[in-house]
Amino acid sequence: MLINGFDLLNAPVMSLQTGGELARTTKAIINPHNLTIIAYELAGPQLDHHPSFLRINDIREVSPVGIIVDSSEEFVLLDDIINQKDIYELHFTLEHKVVLDENRKKVGKVTSYNFEAGAFVIQQLTIQRPLLKSFNDSELIIHRSQILEVTDHAIVIKAKNVAKIVPDTAKSYVNPFRQSPQAEAMRIDQE
Repeated sequence: MLINGFDLLNAPVMSLQTGGELARTTKAIINPHNLTIIAYELAGPQLDHHPSFLRINDIREVSPVGIIVDSSEEFVLLDDIINQKDIYELHFTLEHKVVLDENRKKVGKVTSYNFEAGAFVIQQLTIQRPLLKSFNDSELIIHRSQILEVTDHAIVIKAKNVAKIVPDTAKSYVNPFRQSPQAEAMRIDQE
C-alpha cells in the first residue's frame, strides 16, 4: 500500500501502552542516496529533548489515527542515531525540489511523494508542471525507476516519452476499397 508522505507530517504519534498522543511529526528525514525515509523529527510538550526523533524501525503501525509506537522510550536523540546524523545534517527535503529531465530541461517541481507502507521506500513523486507546460498535463507522477540522479538542487529523471513517426515503408497494405496501395504512418510512444 502506498501512503502520501505529506499525510504523515504533523501526524500524531500514539502510544500503544497509554493510547494517548506522545508527540507529532514535524519533518521526514529522507536519505537522498536511496530515497528512503529513515526517521521522523518530533515536537510536542511531553518530549524530554528537542529535537527528538522516531526511527522507522521503531514504528509499530501507521494507521488512520496516526503513527503507533510502543511507548515514548522509542524516541531518540540525534546523537543516538550516529549513522543517520550525517543525513540529517544535509537538510534534504523533497518538497518544491526542481525536477529536470536528462537533457537538463525543467519538468516541474515536487509537490508530493508516495512511499511503501512497510518499508518507507519512496516509490513515486508527484510533479507540478510549469505554467506553460501545464495546459496539457498539470501533474506528472514519476516512478522511482525513472530517477537518474538526486542532487542538492534538483532531481534528474529519464527524458519524457518521445513520440516517433514510423517511416512510410513500415506499414504498406492494399486497401480493397481504393485503387492503389497507400502507405500509412503510425505514431508509437516509446518508453
